[in-house]
Amino acid sequence: MGVPASNPQRQRRRAFIGATSGHLIEWYDYGVYGFLAVYIGKAFFVSDDPTSSLLASFAAFALSFFIRPLGGLFFGPLADKIGRRKTLITVLVMMAGSTFLLGLLPTYASIGIAAPIILVLIRCVQGFSAGGEIGTITSFISEYAGPGRRGFATCWLMVTAVLGLLLGGAVANGMTWALGAELMQEWGWRIPFLIAGPLGFISMYIRLKLEDSPEFLALVEAGQTSKAPLREVWQWKRAIALVFFIITLHSSIFYLVLTFASTYMSNTLKFDSGTTLLYVFVASLSAALVMPLGGAFTDRYGRKPFLMVIGTLATLAMYWFFKSAPGATPATLFWPLMAVAILFGLYASSTYALMSELLPTRIRSTGIAVAYNIPVAVFGGSAPLISTWLIKVTGDITAPWYFYVGTGLASLLALVVLRKEDFVAGGHAVGKEGVAQEFSASGARNALL
Repeated sequence: MGVPASNPQRQRRRAFIGATSGHLIEWYDYGVYGFLAVYIGKAFFVSDDPTSSLLASFAAFALSFFIRPLGGLFFGPLADKIGRRKTLITVLVMMAGSTFLLGLLPTYASIGIAAPIILVLIRCVQGFSAGGEIGTITSFISEYAGPGRRGFATCWLMVTAVLGLLLGGAVANGMTWALGAELMQEWGWRIPFLIAGPLGFISMYIRLKLEDSPEFLALVEAGQTSKAPLREVWQWKRAIALVFFIITLHSSIFYLVLTFASTYMSNTLKFDSGTTLLYVFVASLSAALVMPLGGAFTDRYGRKPFLMVIGTLATLAMYWFFKSAPGATPATLFWPLMAVAILFGLYASSTYALMSELLPTRIRSTGIAVAYNIPVAVFGGSAPLISTWLIKVTGDITAPWYFYVGTGLASLLALVVLRKEDFVAGGHAVGKEGVAQEFSASGARNALL
């Protein structure tokens, strides 16, 4: 079902801008925290061992991801019952507000053990809201796009996520370069978090003017919204499992390129901050640039063959990246990093569309929230922590490849067992007359294998 006549192109464009602007805030926060993990570790997790402080900081980073499934379980069903728009506004207020509070938080030196406790609580609020964001915004965008356009439309959520992390990284690393490590440790780390306040206010204003997605409004008019989406979603166990494993590689490679690579190059390989900033910027921008190409390609030629080829190459590239690390210079590590970044961009270009096509409209937000947030927590948010831990316990700077290659193999296995019958062709959207209507044959074909 496409956008009805009452939803012209301008309304679709406004919906797209409103949804993605808030998405930018979420990923700006995660980018800032990841890039400032060293300073946060020293300010809130005091230890004589710098590695232990960094591990504690990454543990707080990972904890917010383990809260995400709880946020998904709360907000996903809410979006399927009361609507995508209201849910998107709520999670944006929580995310922007908690990020802003991080910039005001007293450190361990000021209030002792209370400081890291409050930090962890704020990170939990951020994780809770982020868990509700992803299922809702993916459903919102894919339903406005309609069949045959979902790859290209939803890939812009990934572009926005990368740009948000890139913005966070640029602000954090740029300030580090301008102020120096001493001033950053003293007070400079707060500024990137405080910026989230005005950004969040602007995005909330835009989202308040949105209308809900046409597919959801059709369900409301027909009285066909799910009364118990969290219970109903388990009728789609196979789809949930497929999304879980396909997203495994998506999660790990995302945080390798956009979070851990920066810490790895600066702390482990001892690259200077200017080189690290440049490399992360170039890699992130390259990934974002190829995403629309991948999304449009899979709309036309199918998702499965593309994702299998790209997933295989991405797994090999991650192995290459870590095996190139011993004795690496900025010149020798550039190409392995670029290979990982470009293949990440191509793989992630179509995973959101695939999620939306495996689940029906009436429980789509709930299904995505459940199936997406758990692998992101286990294989994404914990990636920096697991990588740092592997290096510490083995004494081998190449050791993280075991983790990343394992995530690639898990996703490839899921893609192998994915079959045409798993797709719901957009999910039986209920029309105004209350009759279940299949989407167009051409749109369905574009969504399939």
